[in-house]
Parts: sequence; C-alpha cells; structure tokens
Amino acid sequence: MKRTILWGFLAAICATAAGQETINISVSNPMKQDRTDQPVVISLHGYGDVRSALVTSEGKEIACQLDDLDQDEQFDELCFLADLGKKEEKQYTVTLYHEGEPRQYPARVYAEMLMRNDKVKEKNRHDNYIESITARGDCAYSYNLQHHHGVDFESELNGIRIYFDKRQTLDLYGKFKKRLELKETQFYTSDEQKRQGYGDDVLWVGNTFGLGAFRGWDGKEPTMIDPVRSRTQRIISYGPLRTIVEVVDRGWQAPSTLTAHLSPLNMTLRYIQYAGHRDTDVEVYFNKDVSNYRFSTGIINVKGSEEFSDKKGLRACWGTDYPSTDTVKWSRETVGLGICIPQKNIAEEVPANKDNYAFVVKTTGSRMNYKIIYTSANEEFGYHSAKEWFDFLKEWKREVEQPILVKSRKSSGL
Repeated sequence: MKRTILWGFLAAICATAAGQETINISVSNPMKQDRTDQPVVISLHGYGDVRSALVTSEGKEIACQLDDLDQDEQFDELCFLADLGKKEEKQYTVTLYHEGEPRQYPARVYAEMLMRNDKVKEKNRHDNYIESITARGDCAYSYNLQHHHGVDFESELNGIRIYFDKRQTLDLYGKFKKRLELKETQFYTSDEQKRQGYGDDVLWVGNTFGLGAFRGWDGKEPTMIDPVRSRTQRIISYGPLRTIVEVVDRGWQAPSTLTAHLSPLNMTLRYIQYAGHRDTDVEVYFNKDVSNYRFSTGIINVKGSEEFSDKKGLRACWGTDYPSTDTVKWSRETVGLGICIPQKNIAEEVPANKDNYAFVVKTTGSRMNYKIIYTSANEEFGYHSAKEWFDFLKEWKREVEQPILVKSRKSSGL
C-alpha cells in the first residue's frame, strides 16, 4: 500500500513537472444531414510549448495532428476531424502535453516535392526529396527545376500539383479508387500501374487558370505572377489529416487599375487539403493592405464544356478534352471543376472565353479565402454527368456556408 501511494505521489510530481492542459471541445452540426471528416482546428496560442496531444470522445482516441505554421519549431494549431449526424452535438477532450512527441496515426493525405535524380530512369521512382525551393525572378525556366514541375498533394479523393513558374497553375490527377497514390506514381503513372487501376493526369491547363489559380488583373484580362523578385514553394505540413503547402511570391509587381502606381507585393498562397475531402481550401495573404488592387481567379473552360453559375460565387463546368497535346498516347478525359468565392470578394463575374470562366476579385485588407473542387469521371466513387456534378456542388456550397460550430473551454492545468 505504501509503495502504491509513493508511486502515485511520484507520478503526480512528474505530471506536474511535465505539464499538461485539458480543453473541452463541443462540436455541433447545424444541418439536417450527416457530415463526415469535418475539420476542427484549435489555436494553441496561449498554451505554451505544446509537444504532444491526445484527443478523445466517449472514451475513444481520435486521430489528431499538430502543425507549426510559421516554422519556428513550435506548434501553432491542433487539428482533428469530426463525424456528426444531422443536428448532432459531440463532446471532445483535448489534452496538451509540454513534452514528448506527436502521436502517430495512419496517413490519409500526402504531399511531395522532388528534384530530379539523373541516375533514376523510371519517372515514378525519383527520390531527391525536398520540402522547400526558391527561384530568383530571373530564373530561366523554373518549371523544370522539380521532377513533376512543382509541389503535389492529395487526399484519398483527389491529387493536385502546382506548377513552379509564373502561371502557378493547379493541374489535376484523376483517380479510379479512393486511396493515396502520388507516392507511387509521382504524377507519372506507368503502364503497369494503369493496369492495376492507378489514376493519372486528367487535365490540360496551358496558360489557363486550371483549377483556381490566383492571378493579377490588368483591367481587361488575367495576368501572370510576374515579374517577381523570387518565387518559393514549400511544404508546411505532411499530415496525417491535412497537408499544407505554400507558394510565396516576393516583390510581385502586380498591375492595378485603381491607382497609377503601387509598390511591389509579397504574396503567400496557402493550400490546405483535408483527409476525406475532394475540395481544397485556398488562403491568400499579402504583406499589406491590397484594397486598391484587383486580382483574378477561376477555372479553365474545358473544351466544349457545360457551364454552371449561381451568380453568387459558385461557378463550375463539365467537359471532356485530352490532358496532353499528345493525342496518340493519351485518351480524352472528362472532368467536373468548381470554385466557390465569398460574394464580398467578387468584383465581377467575367463572361466565359475560350480559356477560362473567370472572376475579378478584391479584398478589403490583406487576405482572402476561397475553395476549389473537382471530380474525374473515371472515379468509381464520384460523379458521371454534368447534372450529378452541378447538383452535388449546390449541396457542397450549402455545407460551406453552414460550417460546424466549435466551442472550447479550458478545463484544467497542472
């Protein structure tokens, strides 16, 4: 008995020395429909140097992750995913520890940056992994610096790469099955992998927006992110529940139609991909107030595509085209694309032209957010007609506009 009491006393001392804090989280679904993999993000500012975390609900451990957004070796946010029935409210307990290492959970997202390895002949076996690269503005051809031309990332439902050049276009990977594939295919699916049911590139983007690239606006048409002093791509978080990648443009001489002269901008584009999601969050940050600028974004006008717009920020298309100029090697691919922009950020919805379904966008202050989404008709789990796709997007927007409700309360500290 004395030994038990002594060990309990010592354990309490150790716990106090290590330090931990508990947060009670209430998560509720305002909609009359089930919702899965809903992101719950908790700021860790004010909780000291958090090194590990545990999330539980009804006595069961829930996968979570810790993210260091500003890369200062301290975690800034905790994320977990909630499954909620219609109008359901669930309680979660988050325990933060000031020592240890983050718990490991199965990966449901993936992100990758690669330099070419000249000793590797197979296009899907390169292994010069990096997590950040910067090119000067006068770099001759930054597009070819990385193996698959830029950072890529995926959830079980999608796969995207961002070109490392003045276009910064998002190119798309279409899947047949729900799973992670980019580590195996590296966006260059072999014939054997195709026979095994792996996906591949499904979109030709050229100089268009592709899926929601962010660009300048000169009063008549979109402009590239050029000239810049430097251009950076980096991976902020690898998962397991969300991957975060950033594109940073320093000294961008963006055009303006509202004033005669404006100084260069620093812009950060942050792309967040959550597990279980086919949509991707885009966050745009500037180093100063950009209210006097106009920018542009949108989606490619896939050849012969059918368009949908609710005239309130949701715009989409459904179409079929070759994903490459090589029409012998490649087959035609059918895709559905979508973009959802808050109405407050829309200056104009531009009529379609041969390249794009475009928006002119604005912001009051120094940041704005929007969402992008797509499907490939190859998917066994997805959508196979324009009507199906557009109906889904209408429901998706309703979910976007009615996010889950999160309330937190600090319980105790040691």
